[in-house]
Amino acid sequence: MRARTRIRRKAVVLAAVASLGTGLLAGCADDGDDNNSSSEGGGGGKTKITLGLFGTAGFEESGLYKEYEKLHPDIDIQQTVVERNENYYPALLNHLTTNSGLQDIQMVEVGNIAEIVQTQSDKLLDLSKYGKESDYLEWKWEQATTKDGQTIGVGTDVGPMAICYRKDMFEAAGLPTDREEVGKLWAGDWEKFVDVGRDYQKKAPKGTTFLDSPGGLLQAILSSEKDRFYNASGEVIYKTNPAVKNAFDLTAEAAEDGLVGNQTQFQPAWDTTIANSKFAAMSCPPWMLGYIKGKSKPEAAGKWDVAQAPKSGNWGGSFLTVPKSGKNAEEAAKLAAWLTAPEQQAKLFGVQGSFPSTPAAYESKEVTGAKNDMTGDAPIGTIFAEAAANIPVQSIGPKDQIIQQGLTDNGVVLVTQGKSAEEAWENAVKTIDNALDQ
Repeated sequence: MRARTRIRRKAVVLAAVASLGTGLLAGCADDGDDNNSSSEGGGGGKTKITLGLFGTAGFEESGLYKEYEKLHPDIDIQQTVVERNENYYPALLNHLTTNSGLQDIQMVEVGNIAEIVQTQSDKLLDLSKYGKESDYLEWKWEQATTKDGQTIGVGTDVGPMAICYRKDMFEAAGLPTDREEVGKLWAGDWEKFVDVGRDYQKKAPKGTTFLDSPGGLLQAILSSEKDRFYNASGEVIYKTNPAVKNAFDLTAEAAEDGLVGNQTQFQPAWDTTIANSKFAAMSCPPWMLGYIKGKSKPEAAGKWDVAQAPKSGNWGGSFLTVPKSGKNAEEAAKLAAWLTAPEQQAKLFGVQGSFPSTPAAYESKEVTGAKNDMTGDAPIGTIFAEAAANIPVQSIGPKDQIIQQGLTDNGVVLVTQGKSAEEAWENAVKTIDNALDQ
């Protein structure tokens, strides 16, 4: 995404939840080319609709394109995929700014949607005329809605937060292993969660920590707060918001007490801690299960379980947007609405593991019957659906990711390296403010 000073957007590797595999599930727009790709004349005089995606959105793999083309024989769907959003987003922003080189449908990650809503909404179609607001989670719909009521993106997926934990390691430390009992240990209170970590460390298997990383803990706490880095008026408040400082201090406290590993998530060394069973629990949106599966040794299968987090939060998700400049904007909007309707989101979850942003999909067999190799017979679809229903409507801002990354990589991780919480906070604030000024 955007890289500034020492803050860099690491790819949030979105991976499948379902037992069918570990395919990536994020999406965003292509770099585009110099010509508007929204052109007539797919094969046989068909209307061609192009999509720009990042990662593996799963629309093609799940057969949704073919299904739509069968329903609409005059439509030809084509996609272009960029592997990582951070390699794409600056180009998307440039294409929107110049209003050229855009695909008919462009996917936007949740971390970028506020900037798109605030600076580029005039270039995008109001999709409230095509998608049904009542189909989507309230907070998801609001994230892509402008102050004057224009909804410029329909939600593809969400990342409701839970806690993944190792049953064998909890048992070894004298903690309960049943997911309901585990959830009760810390229900409603992140401080209780950290206290459970202290209990774990008293009898922890040698060489292990309660949690994987300070960044994962901070992400989970802040994701459960209604107000974080911006207020409802769009003002930056992270330095004065008690919720942010309290989350930072609690994470730093856990780091000082040796409850978290000294790793940065999604780096090779962190992958190794997963493979070698070096921690007992982690912040866990649905896509994280796929990541765990991909990095674990075979013998770890079935040893994981999922419990509700102390408070529900969101980590991940994307939107489909439709540029007004496209020659086939009307048809593209219809396709975007269809791809994100409850029935299609349920199918996509069954194949790809993208957790639906439409509550009606939570009653589908694809969600209620979802299983994962790492968590055995745990009803993961039901667990994450409950979390999704309780996620607060948050005020998000255009630089949320810069602030989050600064608090993590230039902040709490330093406590695991010997810095005091105060020193870590001062360093994070300095780095973030320098980045926001650029």
